[in-house]
Amino acid sequence: MALPVTPPRAFAVLAMLATGAAHAHPGHDTDFAAALAHPFLGLDHLLAMVAVGAWSVLALPAGRRLVGPAVFLALLAAGVALAWWGVVPPGTEAGVALSVALFGGLLLAGAWLPPAAGLALIGVAALLHGSAHGSELAPGAALLATAAGILLGSALLHAIGLAAGTALVRLPIWTRQAAAAALGTAGLAMLATRL
Repeated sequence: MALPVTPPRAFAVLAMLATGAAHAHPGHDTDFAAALAHPFLGLDHLLAMVAVGAWSVLALPAGRRLVGPAVFLALLAAGVALAWWGVVPPGTEAGVALSVALFGGLLLAGAWLPPAAGLALIGVAALLHGSAHGSELAPGAALLATAAGILLGSALLHAIGLAAGTALVRLPIWTRQAAAAALGTAGLAMLATRL
């Protein structure tokens, strides 16, 4: 008998897969189509984008739920641009993995954490994710096409996260706690491979 796929089970499966993902940014092609696909292939980015959307539903008023994804996308683009110009903070890959673990904490906190604090964390994480993507661009790569692909792929994952957050709101509180724990575990597993 097959078990139904619920958000906590889906996050648990993703957490188990994360233990095998040493680096989610091994380098990628720099055209629009490859950049569009990349957020779906890097487990750290996929989990982070979905978490931002889910947190936005859990923590922000109904009319402001797009603010979390908008902040992430704006600072993701800034991180890509900064890396393109050679500004990449040390420890970016570890910071990306740590952001996934911290997003587990954000999901757990939900509306208990002031929205400004959550959005600040999302912004810092977005800069790190953007730096990781931008630092992989080959010299002469089409920056605008690549950035547009990464942004569109990320926006699609945010939409999935918004749907997951809507589902979590309707489920018992333990499902959100289980999803948050699975996300945090996945982030810590990725962090362990990057230290």
